[in-house]
Amino acid sequence: MRIAVLPQHVLDRPACLGYIGSAGGKNTDCREEFAMNFGVIVAAGKSTRMGPKVDKAFLSLGTRPVLAYSVLAFEKCHDIDGIVLVVRADRVEAARAMVQLYGCSKVRRVIAGGSQRQESVALGLDAVADDVSIVAVHDGARPCVTPDLISKTIQSASRYGSGIAAVKITDTVKHVERGLTVTRTVSREKLWAVQTPQTFQIDLLKKAFDAVRKKKATVTDEASALELAGKPPRLVEADMSNIKITAPDDLVLAAALLKI
Repeated sequence: MRIAVLPQHVLDRPACLGYIGSAGGKNTDCREEFAMNFGVIVAAGKSTRMGPKVDKAFLSLGTRPVLAYSVLAFEKCHDIDGIVLVVRADRVEAARAMVQLYGCSKVRRVIAGGSQRQESVALGLDAVADDVSIVAVHDGARPCVTPDLISKTIQSASRYGSGIAAVKITDTVKHVERGLTVTRTVSREKLWAVQTPQTFQIDLLKKAFDAVRKKKATVTDEASALELAGKPPRLVEADMSNIKITAPDDLVLAAALLKI
C-alpha cells in the first residue's frame, strides 16, 4: 500500500460531518476524496498510582498539559492527516479548548471515552472518517513521542499491516509466582517492551476488535487484539525515551527528556 502525498489544499479542506474545523465550526456537506492516515490519541483512563481523581493527561508538564505534547507531535507529523482525541467525559470541553489554544488544526473530533482502554479505542475508531486507511493509536500519557516514530509505524503498517513501537528489554527479568520470592529468571533475548503508537491498516484492527468482542476478552493494547485474532503484529524499534507517565517521578523525567 502506497501512502499518498496530498497537496496542501486537500489537507486544509473543511472537516466532514460532526468534525471540528480549524475555527471550531462544523461542516455537514463535504465528503473526503482520498484515503488518509489518522491518529487516535487515547487519554480517558484513570490513574491508579497518582490517585483516582487525578487526570494525568491534564497534569502540567512545563507550560503545557501532558496531553498537549502528544497532540502536537501528531499535528507536526507529515504522514498524519487527521486526529481523533478520546478523553474522559468531564474533560471533553477542556480538551477542545486545548486544541484551539495550541492551533491543532488536524484534530477532527474530541469525544468521550469508555471505562476501559479497548472501549475508548473502539469509540475512537468509530469516530474516524470513512475513508481512513491507516490509524495510529497512541497513549496520551506518552508525551515524548516524536513525529519520526509516528511515521515509522505508519510505514510499517502500510507494508505489513501493523507497526507497533517497542524497545528490546535490557534489564534482567525475574518471574515471581507470589509475594517477593523469585521463581526463575526469564531469558530477555526475545523479550520486547511494547509502547505506542500502535499503528494498523484500519480494516485489520476493526476485525481484530470484532474478534475481541466475540470472545468477550479484555486486552490491554491493540497488538494483543491482533494476536487474539491470529494476526501476528509487526514491531517497530523505538527509543527508551518514549516513556509513559504513570507516577509523579515520570513528570520530572519527561521534562528532562523534552528539555523543558
